[in-house]
Amino acid sequence: MRKKQEGTPSGLSDRTSDIILVILCLFIMILVAYPLYYVLVASVSNPYDVYAGKTFILPSQFTMDGYKAVFSDNSILIGYWNSIKYTVIGTIFSVVMVYLTAYPLSVKELPGRKVISIFFIITMYFSGGLIPTYLIVKQTGLINNMWALFLPGGVAVGNMIIVRNYFEHSIPGEMIEAAEIDGASKWRTFYKIVVPLSKPIMAVMVVFSMVAYWNDWFTALIYLTGQSKAPLPLVLRNILIKSSASASQASTISGGYAELNKLTEMIKFGSIIVAAAPMLIIYPFVQKYFEKGMMAGAVKG
Repeated sequence: MRKKQEGTPSGLSDRTSDIILVILCLFIMILVAYPLYYVLVASVSNPYDVYAGKTFILPSQFTMDGYKAVFSDNSILIGYWNSIKYTVIGTIFSVVMVYLTAYPLSVKELPGRKVISIFFIITMYFSGGLIPTYLIVKQTGLINNMWALFLPGGVAVGNMIIVRNYFEHSIPGEMIEAAEIDGASKWRTFYKIVVPLSKPIMAVMVVFSMVAYWNDWFTALIYLTGQSKAPLPLVLRNILIKSSASASQASTISGGYAELNKLTEMIKFGSIIVAAAPMLIIYPFVQKYFEKGMMAGAVKG
């Protein structure tokens, strides 16, 4: 047998490996992206064709009736405004709280650092439950107040751990020591050095918080009353419930139950797209920072 030439790789060539990786990534991308694309196509297709399996790639019997039904409800604009307001305020509040918690715990000289960290970690596995939390919120006068959406879960412990790891491993301790030697206070060091150097992980926290607050409807269902304060997901839920088949509704629609059921299915698909569209639009603008921050904030052994 001929001996292999020196320098020749024994395994797959780089080109072959790259092709395999590209094919694998494309396959995974299709698996992840196709469900959302399918919902988008289904939202502008005839529901009967959707359930008959005629809408794998392109819409069937294109129609915008589902979106017209969704936006015909005047509460949809109120829900959009409320969701934007809650998401912006909640994101700022959550990121600030995570930073104020994570930075002290990243300082190794902090007295009781391990005990405090264990205290936070315990809350990830044990909680008081829904009823005690509701009673506390009620006793503090936060019922029907938007702050009930933010204060009970003000610090996301999982996010705090990610940010703490970022502070520990990605921000040079020498810079902080140099600033303190030059006479900078703890607060000045924090917002002049730590915050500017942690923009990647801040982008990650912003995305996490935005998605959480934008999609949250259960908390609003419990603590907020009235349509005027309902966020978009809760408004869409109410629209979908109102569109459910009933005798009184069916009698007012041409075609009876069959036509009403068709409209309900179109509203269901349309509501998903309406709720997801803002986050899908925003994400590409922060993707670069998101990926960099996730890698830097990962747990290191």
